Amino acid sequence: MFDDTFKTISIPSEGLYKEKGSKFIGYAYPVKSEAEVKDLVAKLKKEHHSARHHCYAFRLLPDKSVFRSNDDGEPSGTAGKPILGQILSNDLTNVLVVVVRYFGGTLLGVSGLIKAYKTAAAEAIANAEIITKTIDVRYEITCSYIQLNDVMRIIKQENIQVISQQSSENSVLIIELRKSMEERSVALFRKLDGIRVASI
Repeated sequence: MFDDTFKTISIPSEGLYKEKGSKFIGYAYPVKSEAEVKDLVAKLKKEHHSARHHCYAFRLLPDKSVFRSNDDGEPSGTAGKPILGQILSNDLTNVLVVVVRYFGGTLLGVSGLIKAYKTAAAEAIANAEIITKTIDVRYEITCSYIQLNDVMRIIKQENIQVISQQSSENSVLIIELRKSMEERSVALFRKLDGIRVASI
């Protein structure tokens, strides 16, 4: 069975961890693209220009296939990886977590850094509202006025969302449905004579 849902966060959230004078501020954001990631990291660097490090990790796409982490000058693997670990262990995607570090004068060592970045990221995620979204697909359906009733009957029966509808000589509908229902619903439309069904 194809799983057509994924977990993400609804709105930005924050978390805080302090250790030996160092302050680690975690920020979690819902994101949809690497361009958004870049903008948010740049914004935080501006906001916290006197902070020593701005380490982050993100994961994108409903299939969770795009992910990256960045240590921003901390020893390799001590910051970005533990942050990414929290995103993975919460099974989130379309999420960016940035941890801003203000250095307190005392070195924390490798294990101390890993714990600090992991905890600040975990706090930011714990304070977020985690939501489940469905993976949806869109189709354009073109039919004659006479066939509209048959099309609407399938839409109602399959609980499909109509995004827009235009009528002149023909009716053109943009519909959205869950990925798991795609095959079955599209097959029902295609059984109707003379109807054009196109993925968009």
